[in-house]
Formats: sequence, structure tokens, C-alpha cells
Amino acid sequence: MNFIKVYSLVLLVSLLLSCSSSRVEVAIIKIKGSDTMLPLTQILAEEYMVNNPGISIYVEGGGTSSGVKSLIRGETDICSASRGLKSDEARELADYYESLGMYYLIAKDALSIYVNPDNPVNNLSIGQLRDIFTCRINNWKQVGGKDLPVKLVGRNYNSGTFFYFKEHVLEGEEYCKSIEIEPTTADVIEYVLKNPNAIGYGGLNYGADVKMISVDNVRPEEENARNDKYPITRYLHFFTQRSPSGAVKNFIDWTLSPEGQKIIKKAGFIPLWQIKT
Repeated sequence: MNFIKVYSLVLLVSLLLSCSSSRVEVAIIKIKGSDTMLPLTQILAEEYMVNNPGISIYVEGGGTSSGVKSLIRGETDICSASRGLKSDEARELADYYESLGMYYLIAKDALSIYVNPDNPVNNLSIGQLRDIFTCRINNWKQVGGKDLPVKLVGRNYNSGTFFYFKEHVLEGEEYCKSIEIEPTTADVIEYVLKNPNAIGYGGLNYGADVKMISVDNVRPEEENARNDKYPITRYLHFFTQRSPSGAVKNFIDWTLSPEGQKIIKKAGFIPLWQIKT
């Protein structure tokens, strides 16, 4: 066997071993759930993959309820959720896996109230919000605004934000039947911008173009949310079927690390503790 043949054989074996090694090292993580958290989860995934080239992370929205269902069916590794598990979801998870799964608090969010920039109202109480979204208040002049009918806009029924607002602001009461339902927070904002008498809600990091009003005289700001002064503050979660291991555990651990929390702050969400920049 001459030198060229030997060299070619060694090169071929090296390439095969390299390809085999790459296949062994690649791990796939699937994340599905909250539309509110979608931009955050995408940024976390992109940043993590930069420094971990053997990991591929696929991120999908669809709403918290959709993510929980996918988790129960074993179609996703992590469910991103803007609320806690409902009792029926916890029961179904336990029935499938004989476990309530694991949950991780990864960030906080101020659920902000959006109004049109031309709206003169700057503050509403929780009680006023409840009355507005249940149709007991239906004109802005009842809360110090213009003599205009209130137009309501909110998230869809699969949304963790929809459920959280109903539980914590409406105290379990039903939304007004006239509410306009939009699939994403971006759509809620677009509706508010087009309608001077509209009011909606969504995450703090989405509200650059609309007017975000105070609630109970507290501004929806990072520090107020971190210290729980802002009255509509919530945690954002990752859920898994069981205690995670391998690539999934490493990704969650990184998300909770100072490095991951810095990415959360950079993405416009609120880290679990104060981050030095």
C-alpha cells in the first residue's frame, strides 16, 4: 500500500469518526408554551447555543395551555409558562407520569395595563380594572377620562396571561362578553394603538409604543416588580415532566445562573435578583 492510499484511508477513517462523534454529541431540546415568553425563550436559546454548539434548541409559542398539553404528551422537554399549573393540569401530569413534574421560576414580569397614548388616564385601581373588564364601567369619563366608550382587548383563552389576569385582577369573574380577543401581545398593542379608547394588558417589555399606566398609583417598572410593590407582578416559569438531566438540566441551570439572568434583563424582562451591568 503506497503513501497516498494509506493517507486516504486514514483521512476517510478520521472523517467517519468525526461524523460519528458529532452525532453522539448533538442533543435536542424542545421548548413550547407561553407567547409572552416566546421572545425571551428564543433569546435564551440563541445565546446558549452560541457557547454550546452540540445543543440544538427548538422554541415554539402557542400559549401556556398548549405548552402544558405538549409536556403531558411528551412532545416537548420544557413548557414555558406565564402562570402556574391549573389543578386539572397537575392531575393529568400526575396520572401520566406519577409525578407533578418540576417547575422553575426563571424571571418576573409586570403585567402592564396598556392604553392609547392620547388617553389622559394615568392611573387605575385594581377595583377599577376589575369593573372595566367585567363591563361595570363602560365609559372613560367614569374614571376621569374622556366621554368615550371603553373598548376592551385581551389575550386568547390558551394564554397564561389571559388566565392570570382573570384570576388575579378579575378575582375569577368572567371577562366582559364584548372584549376583543387577540392571539398575541403584539396584536393587543396594535389594537390599542389603532383605537384611542381601547385598554388592554400584557408584559412590561412589550409596551414601548403604548402608554402603560400606573396601577394603585404604582408604576409598572422593573424595581417595583422585583420588590412586589407593583400589584400585578408575576413569575415566569419553566416546567418539566420530571427532575431534568443532561442537556435540559444544563440549559435550565444556565438560565438561572448570573449569565442567564443577565440575558433575561437584556431581553427586557425582570431577573430574579438585581443584576449589575
